[in-house]
Amino acid sequence: MLPYKTLQEAEAFLGRNLTFPETVWLNYSANKSDYFLYCHNILFLFLIFSVVPLPLTFMELSRSSGLDKFKIQPKVRLSSADIFRCYKDVMSMFFFVVGPLQLVSYPSIKMIGIRTSLPLPSGWEILMQLAVYFMVEDFTNYWIHRFLHCKWGYEKIHRVHHEYTAPIGFAAPYAHWAEILILGIPSFLGPAMAPGHIITFWLWIALRQIEAIDTHSGYDFPWSPTKYIPFYGGADHHDYHHYVGGQSQSNFASVFTYCDYIYGTDKGYRYQKKLLAKLKEDLKSNGQQNGVSYQNLTQDLKSD
Repeated sequence: MLPYKTLQEAEAFLGRNLTFPETVWLNYSANKSDYFLYCHNILFLFLIFSVVPLPLTFMELSRSSGLDKFKIQPKVRLSSADIFRCYKDVMSMFFFVVGPLQLVSYPSIKMIGIRTSLPLPSGWEILMQLAVYFMVEDFTNYWIHRFLHCKWGYEKIHRVHHEYTAPIGFAAPYAHWAEILILGIPSFLGPAMAPGHIITFWLWIALRQIEAIDTHSGYDFPWSPTKYIPFYGGADHHDYHHYVGGQSQSNFASVFTYCDYIYGTDKGYRYQKKLLAKLKEDLKSNGQQNGVSYQNLTQDLKSD
């Protein structure tokens, strides 16, 4: 809760006029407890899990030939019943694990110094902290993910997430309850190392989940703005990990590709990409000579 209730008190405390965003924040949060503000995470996560995957779901069900060329595994299709079952399971885990975890984790957030007070962080400060959060989460998640692919970790925990060999957006948070708890650690480490404002924390939680939905989308769109993020893995990178399945020792990183490259866990993926590029070139050449549709050949190649 803010130590001041009025605009005049806040400006006297800061020794300057409030910016427009600070005025909006003051009006919204002045009479709300820090715990209540922190619990906004539950609402944000519910909306993200429920709304963000919907366009991907419509694309999955539309069977549009125009969109199929962007689907990484175009021959693998889920029915509306399968997708709803996935969402229902995710929501069950949300209400019984994710939500309660958010409710009881507030003391740790206070302990590391996440603040709700004025002044608000600058845009530059938010970007720098988010960059740290993503880097720390990606590195830590990489090693935990590798552990979950050992025999015990996979059979006891991680196999649940790999039930979808061709992932969809709703399957991003689909996992064993123990995996949800374990992978909460990498998400917490960044804010613990560089604590900031609750707004930055909200953005971090939201962006991380949206990123997870994107990498599980099953579609690789050439116009996606994430194509311009250095070392960003995206759906194509993570889809290979699900395609290989339980025996996969490739593409463990959650966001970027540098860990897989440094530690040599993307060799299978890079070999496949190199092989596909060569086969596509051969198919294109042969298709043009024989009057065969290059588009149809490449779609079969992606599926096989």
